[in-house]
Amino acid sequence: MNEDEIDYISKTQKKREAEALQKLGEKLVKLSRQQLGEIDMPEEIREAVVLARAMKSHGAIRRQMQYIGNLMRKIDSETIQDAITEIEEGSYRKAQAFKETEKWRDELIAGNKALMQEILDTYPEADRQQLSQLVRNAIKEKEKNNPPKSSRVLFRYLNSIRIK
Repeated sequence: MNEDEIDYISKTQKKREAEALQKLGEKLVKLSRQQLGEIDMPEEIREAVVLARAMKSHGAIRRQMQYIGNLMRKIDSETIQDAITEIEEGSYRKAQAFKETEKWRDELIAGNKALMQEILDTYPEADRQQLSQLVRNAIKEKEKNNPPKSSRVLFRYLNSIRIK
């Protein structure tokens, strides 16, 4: 066997790799301006991504995505892939934390005293008196069918103690 046979990559494999890089480029285009700024990449790719975001024509966007994929083949795209993965996982964790905070709020309003103690044990910086007062206000508000102002305040407080 010579070296040419060992390094052979099929046409199908090359197409798969090109499509994967184009999909990576599509993910770059969908990122916010701030997220895009946090990723270390060549300026040529950054400019192509910004240009693709400004385009309206479907055909032009498709061609620009192919161009971005072509540019991505010339660099080691692993660092860009890692950065995008990190951003996506961070967004997922934020969404999970938001859902958990909502669940806490709803259970506290439903009268789950054990959860209140668990929160106070887990987050020692939480103020027992303030948390109890916010829960009482939200319960009264719910009983009177008032708009959920106190419920929102309770949610913000729970969220703030999680972030600290």
